Amino acid sequence: MTTAGTSPTTTTARRTHRRPTGGGRRTGTRALAIGMVVAITMNAFEAMAVATAMPAVAADLQGDALYGAAFSAYMLANLVAIVAAGEQADRRGPAVPFVGGIVVFAIGLVVAGVAPTMLVVVIGRALQGAGAGTLASVAYVAVTRAFAPERQPRMFALLAAAWVVPSLIAPAAAGLLSEQLTWRWVFLGLLPILPVLAMLALPSLLALPPPEPSAAPSRVPRAAILAGGVGLVVAGLTADRLWLALVLVVPGAIVGWLALVGLLPAGTVRAARGVPAAVASRLCIGIGFFGADTYIPLAATRIHGTSTLVGGVVITGASITWTAGASWSARAAGRTPPSKLVRAGFLIVAVGVVLTVPVVWAGVPLALTFLSWTVAGLGIGLVFNTTSITTMGSAEGGSEGLVASQLQIADALGFALVGGIGGALVALADRTALTLPAALAIEFLVALGFAVLGAVIAGRVSAAAPAAPAPA
Repeated sequence: MTTAGTSPTTTTARRTHRRPTGGGRRTGTRALAIGMVVAITMNAFEAMAVATAMPAVAADLQGDALYGAAFSAYMLANLVAIVAAGEQADRRGPAVPFVGGIVVFAIGLVVAGVAPTMLVVVIGRALQGAGAGTLASVAYVAVTRAFAPERQPRMFALLAAAWVVPSLIAPAAAGLLSEQLTWRWVFLGLLPILPVLAMLALPSLLALPPPEPSAAPSRVPRAAILAGGVGLVVAGLTADRLWLALVLVVPGAIVGWLALVGLLPAGTVRAARGVPAAVASRLCIGIGFFGADTYIPLAATRIHGTSTLVGGVVITGASITWTAGASWSARAAGRTPPSKLVRAGFLIVAVGVVLTVPVVWAGVPLALTFLSWTVAGLGIGLVFNTTSITTMGSAEGGSEGLVASQLQIADALGFALVGGIGGALVALADRTALTLPAALAIEFLVALGFAVLGAVIAGRVSAAAPAAPAPA
């Protein structure tokens, strides 16, 4: 185990000679970099656009009760897909899951784009989550296998920078499409990008040397069990009867927990020093940031009575500063201990959430919310990029997919819980005396709690030995 002050790039350099795919770093890296940036740009555009358009979708299809489910379904499918894609990348190379991800993502766009009910939208979102999770996993593996260690922090920062253009265009585009034409084009309009993405990235992925064969047992069934358990918990949180909620939540939590401990690195639950703490940090930042970000457009449209376009613009500043935080992290790699960068990021997010809570009051100008949430974006950029560099820097040759999936499981689980908790609160406001402003204020306080928890465990984040799954 390395100390907190050890450079993650130095740690990676010491392991490079053991990677069977190292030769891929000498060919096709420029085309591959462009392709991966395009893949993340597309995922970012979809995420930003859907977050903006979802209030209009729910209103048109009378689907408020499934508002949170549309986000949870995306991330539950994403959770299974990142494990499957990482496993296939380690066994067969990243090209195979890359093609599968494009196909599934395209089908999901079509299903959601023609959906007659909110339930069908949720199904389409699940397919989109599976495709997006696969592409994100491939991107992490490709960066670690194809680029020299000293270039990897910059590449992870570029992947974060891929959010800049979508953050500027997607909310406005989604708002205009929803108001002037139909929200359905928010989904269908992304289809032409997919063949371009394939032409850019697939040749370089095929050129990467194949990994060494692995006899490790498949982790996909365990990931499916985890998704099922989380799904039961999310469904229970939105149930309108207490007995039904208990019937769903209790077994779901037990089943999900048992599956989770076998998928994450040993020691994640107690935030053990090194990779486990980095993975735990990703879970905390996912809930801490997206616990507010997902519901700010809903507050803007339902409480402030603004348009879908304005509701989306309110969160664009955070995407821009997310990129600034990622660039800060890349420049500091090797000079500043990861623990300090991660703690700073969590504290910045906490400040942003506190300053954003007043959005639940109609009299507070949305311009102030835009500024306050812009602060939070800087923090998540710091946490995400630092934990990516630190965790992927620990991966031995042929295990990049495993390590990437462990990191992204935390992302998917955090976002699924955001959808479940927030969706339950919105549903309660829809059928009980709880008001929507009060429900969203509770959701923001939950987000704040996880940001504070992340700051507490940040001191244990450091470059470390390769991550391994906990014993079953």
